[in-house]
Amino acid sequence: MLDFNQKLENYALLAVKIGVNIQPGQTLVVNADIVSAELVRLIVRQAYEAGAKLVKVNYSDEFVTRTRYDLAPSESFLEPPKWQADELEDLARGGAAFLTIISANPDLLNGVEASRIADHQKTAGQAMAPYREMLMANQVSWTGLAFPSASWAAKVFPDAAPQQQIDLLWDAIFKAVRADQENPVQAWSVHLAGLKQRCELLNAKKYRKLHYTAPGTDLTIELPEGHLWCQAGAVNSRGMAFLANIPTEEVFTAPLKSGANGTVRSTKPLSYGGNIIDRFSLTLENGKVTDFTAEVGQEALASLLAMDEGAAYFGEVALVPFHSPISESGILYYTTLYDENASCHLALGASYAFTLQDGINMTKEQLVELGMNQSLTHVDFMMGSPEMNIDGIADDGSTDPIFRNGDWA
Repeated sequence: MLDFNQKLENYALLAVKIGVNIQPGQTLVVNADIVSAELVRLIVRQAYEAGAKLVKVNYSDEFVTRTRYDLAPSESFLEPPKWQADELEDLARGGAAFLTIISANPDLLNGVEASRIADHQKTAGQAMAPYREMLMANQVSWTGLAFPSASWAAKVFPDAAPQQQIDLLWDAIFKAVRADQENPVQAWSVHLAGLKQRCELLNAKKYRKLHYTAPGTDLTIELPEGHLWCQAGAVNSRGMAFLANIPTEEVFTAPLKSGANGTVRSTKPLSYGGNIIDRFSLTLENGKVTDFTAEVGQEALASLLAMDEGAAYFGEVALVPFHSPISESGILYYTTLYDENASCHLALGASYAFTLQDGINMTKEQLVELGMNQSLTHVDFMMGSPEMNIDGIADDGSTDPIFRNGDWA
């Protein structure tokens, strides 16, 4: 049985070898909360041992972030972070890889004036748009993983003692990312091969539509001509393999922007902009959200949908069986990185260019013409459940069961 330090070393190894798959002479950019410094240092060493030319670490601090939202003048949230955007674009064009470590308190911005959050997200989103488009077209290698903070662990395990909260969250993370296994790299190779096989089966079907039914959900989503089912294991434009999420249990594709009709109800809380949105429902006509309600976070949901024209349309359709490791843990993580891998989900906002045949070689205008959504945002929300059924509908109207009672049919 591995001890904590061995598991943490495995986690760093997975980040470098399976996640960004750093190459000799490559630059690695690490964005992380300051609480994760212990893991960051291991990743830095692993990256240099793998031949990295430079590892650039950008630390954030949730106390500093919250203090800015509380005390900074409102106009500061309207200033685009051009210096940061220019640097990221320059690094991306030079072939750098990007690794983000998530530790955020899901309630970090609870009580902050919604307009300040919305202004910052829109202004930063506009500045970062060229960089984000490079990531969403897989022009560079990028990955996201998590590190437990005290505030996040307290949210996930409120009934445990403070130190036990951190320990419980670490145990759950190590298991989910397979860092508790003797050969985690081999374990990931086997897992990704299974996801790839699912994609191949779905791509062979070439469904025209998907029909979802569950309590509170009756939704039809049309898929664009030439759509591709993908998984988080990908290849960048330079031919290097990488894994965008650690962990991952999903297969996903793009919907036709104008093709969603019906109603969908969320099944897990959504952590968005430092606030929780929960027990919400969306009604769509010709792809656009025309009505919505939320028992918790109505204002935050309204702000998300108003981000820009594309924020009220779907950009991703993802399938995750209810009986999968993260779901069966029974843990509600309050972070999309984990909760999206415990549930079927949809994303409001931009589509990934690589989920369309030859999409990574198309202009933004060509992607739009083929029905791919464009937006400054991309926010996944969970809507899967053990009661969910999904049917695939072919061009001739024939149907196949894809999910029954929350699992692959």
